[in-house]
Amino acid sequence: MAIRKFAMIGALALAGVSLFGLAAKAEDVTLTLWSLDRDIQPAPNLIKEFNDQNNGIKIEYRQIQFDDVVSESMRAFSTGKAPDIIAIDNPNHAMFAARKAFLDLTDMIAKSTVIKPENYFPGPLKSATWDGKLYGVPKATNTIALYYNKDMFKAAGLDPEKPPQTWDELVADAKKLTDPSKNVYGLTFSAKANEEGTFQFLPWAQMGGATYKTINADGAVKALTVWKQIMDEKLASPDTLTRSQWDSTATFNAGNAAMAISGPWEIDRMLTDAKFDWGTALLPVPQEGAPRSSAMGDYNWAIFSSSKYPAEAFKALEFFASKDDTMYQKFGQLPARSDIAIPPTGNKLKDDALKTFVEQLKYAQPRGPSPEWPKISKAIQDAIQAALTGQMPPKDALDQAAEKIKAVEE
Repeated sequence: MAIRKFAMIGALALAGVSLFGLAAKAEDVTLTLWSLDRDIQPAPNLIKEFNDQNNGIKIEYRQIQFDDVVSESMRAFSTGKAPDIIAIDNPNHAMFAARKAFLDLTDMIAKSTVIKPENYFPGPLKSATWDGKLYGVPKATNTIALYYNKDMFKAAGLDPEKPPQTWDELVADAKKLTDPSKNVYGLTFSAKANEEGTFQFLPWAQMGGATYKTINADGAVKALTVWKQIMDEKLASPDTLTRSQWDSTATFNAGNAAMAISGPWEIDRMLTDAKFDWGTALLPVPQEGAPRSSAMGDYNWAIFSSSKYPAEAFKALEFFASKDDTMYQKFGQLPARSDIAIPPTGNKLKDDALKTFVEQLKYAQPRGPSPEWPKISKAIQDAIQAALTGQMPPKDALDQAAEKIKAVEE
């Protein structure tokens, strides 16, 4: 009888352990992550891989809209409802970091065997840095370079293996390639009055020796003067002022522009749509030997400082970083790391273009960083529009922008 009693107690004890184990599993730490990514993009797929590990941490995903990211995320933080992790557009990173909305990850990264700052391109890493500390981890990156139509170069008597290297050469080639009778412009790019316009212009200003804080420096004035010349002489379509990068590059793909300034996101579409031989080159510089620059796009991972599970959230970031070498093969996005080589695709046109963009990434610089970036960018956009539409001379337009930028940063 005593033996049966102890056996029953033992059985109940084992059952209790089993039930406790199930209860613990049901109480896994649950993180929330916000991102713009659709189902064919990194975030939801990386989350699925992470959750499949069954490591005691689960991530719930919410897709948000581009126009809502800053306002909704900042509102969520101020009301205590922020997610644990977010993928934020890199020029907006400083806005959150400066307001202590993002967690300082410097010490965690220093101890990490997965996330190593020295492996990242300087531009992406700088965009996640504020006041000398790391408040995020680059998710992916992109930049811009020059696409050019080799067939049109040949027809115009230009060497198809020698794309323009300087601003003067770019303008000279654009003049030779422009043919109004065939509705062909020498160049297409985006000078739209939004972030895309800033994205395209800022590298020119930087190559001229300016920064956003000195946007009216002589080199930046020269850059905007070159843009104005291109527009005034109709070397680019008048709708350059209103068209997006995606739309403007469609002009190139259709054979209505001989050159285009755009990014690696265009490569696959170009392979399908462009019925001509084309190539890529680094962005032209002001003069031979001048320092290079380029735009830098894409997103960073960040952890909100209000997260109840910072250690678990950082483990998720480490997992995401461990998958950086799959960014291009799976999602067509360039990794933000210089230690990861993109394997050959087998398509020479594509592989040559990718080499150009990876090389260009060495010179890519972030927009800012500044917690006031949206206002700064707006000042630059206004200057571009004012100069290109003839409302103000380039120097006056950039002087006005410099005053606005100084005012918002004081």
